[in-house]
Amino acid sequence: MLRIRHRQPPAAPTAYFDDVLQSKPTIPAPGFELVAAKERGSVIGLMDVIVDGELATIDTLAVHPDHQHQGIGRALLSEALTRVTALGVPTLDAWTRDDPNTLRWYRTSGFTESEHYLHVYANHYTDAGEPDRAIGERRPGLRPMMAFLHADLREEQSMRERFARVHVCRRFVLTV
Repeated sequence: MLRIRHRQPPAAPTAYFDDVLQSKPTIPAPGFELVAAKERGSVIGLMDVIVDGELATIDTLAVHPDHQHQGIGRALLSEALTRVTALGVPTLDAWTRDDPNTLRWYRTSGFTESEHYLHVYANHYTDAGEPDRAIGERRPGLRPMMAFLHADLREEQSMRERFARVHVCRRFVLTV
């Protein structure tokens, strides 16, 4: 008899697990894309930086779980800082959510927190009433199934009482 095992997927390693794109967006110049690879070409880390005037923003930063805590993120950041400095951009920032390891990495890398707001998810499959609580009025013929919303940090307690998924979105800033 053949036994088929169904393996549960691992827990999401990022609070952005629902923000998955079908293809990687192009980073327009003067922004840049950095890739860390093993000797045989396997990608083990990447960083995308968008540059807009006097602000550079880390759009994507990822290190493969098998290669974390080996300095790859710091090496990518070092190269990014070299390039941002060469462009004459005075500020590098990043937005992230509430993952303790990510927050610790930004803090130990010299970034400081400067702004906060909430990401709120209203999902019918989590709680059938959440989307209705998120909108003021239904439109005829439309049934809301999911909504992604921003809210002021002062509303955190109220949002957490009404919705299952609420994340604090934090801006980290580093003066170059």
